Amino acid sequence: MQRKPKLVQAFAQLNAAVMDPEGEVDLGFRRLIGHVASKASGCLYCQAHTLLGAHNFGVSEEKLADVWQYSTSPLFTEKEKLALDFALAAASQPNAVTNELFEHMKQHWTDGQIVEILGVVAMFGFLNRWNDSMSTPLEDVPNEIAVKTAGQRTWNAGKHLR
Repeated sequence: MQRKPKLVQAFAQLNAAVMDPEGEVDLGFRRLIGHVASKASGCLYCQAHTLLGAHNFGVSEEKLADVWQYSTSPLFTEKEKLALDFALAAASQPNAVTNELFEHMKQHWTDGQIVEILGVVAMFGFLNRWNDSMSTPLEDVPNEIAVKTAGQRTWNAGKHLR
């Protein structure tokens, strides 16, 4: 991306807007939303970075480790479970958000919060495609948190992650 400064600048603005600290949705939870969206596309690079980001914003190690059992985990509220279901559906190809799911979201989340959640999913759609297509090497620190929290996975630092 660095070869195209305007692209970097545009992405930096998008990231600043999507991850705005003054937003209504918790910053750590926004990273978990990005993690679920990245899992839907299969981008291990972004999955590792979102786990690190969630950790850095105070999400417990237990909750990080339980993110893929969120639907049955007592660590996630019903509201969070619904948002993660929405993120997974929105990140799926083809898009799997139903009218019923969207209406259910509106019962638990404000319009502004739904926009924030979908902003995270959409931004990670870009990042997932970018990092997988460019074979972005995974750095040591996100690799370490991914190995620690995700359990038995094939996380290969510095290697293409498809």
